[in-house]
Amino acid sequence: MRLFAAVLPPEGVTAALGAEVAALRRLPGADGLRWTGRDGWHLTVAFYGEVDDGLVSELSARLDRAARRTEPFELALCGGGHFGHGRALWAGVEGDLATLRLLADRAESAGRKAGVEMGEHRRYKPHLTVARSRDAFDVRPYVETLDGFSSRTWTVTDLALVRSHLPESGVPGEQPRYEAVARSPLGAAG
Repeated sequence: MRLFAAVLPPEGVTAALGAEVAALRRLPGADGLRWTGRDGWHLTVAFYGEVDDGLVSELSARLDRAARRTEPFELALCGGGHFGHGRALWAGVEGDLATLRLLADRAESAGRKAGVEMGEHRRYKPHLTVARSRDAFDVRPYVETLDGFSSRTWTVTDLALVRSHLPESGVPGEQPRYEAVARSPLGAAG
């Protein structure tokens, strides 16, 4: 199954971002982007890709330990940016980024120790993807609009192991579906 570890923002935060994205979708040319669904918004901390079913239990146990070793911390969504010449438009993150990066390192390490083929290590860049494009896209007006966005601060209290169900119908615009298969509380009390 296709898996990743993620921080899932609470409803109030995704509602605020949803209002901002609704404004972005009214900008000229917005129909040239594939907008992600609010119900799937997340901050990926480690991507595992296709994981053999036999490794899922070990991965889940190791993520549980990684989460317990990480104290709860505060984050907020703010601003925005893009990757790959506008191929991915995202909302940025502020707050305790040092702890978020530590959690990402621990989640990546949990995958490696569980036997998941992780590929090369990449520097972690916290973000929440709101739109994608197959081709280079001028996202400057969207990034400029996102510059003024800021959500309320929330306390991250758990780490989710999420399964990604990729689109199979071939219908243009169909989005992946995400399912949290496990949630591990942060901190020693978890």
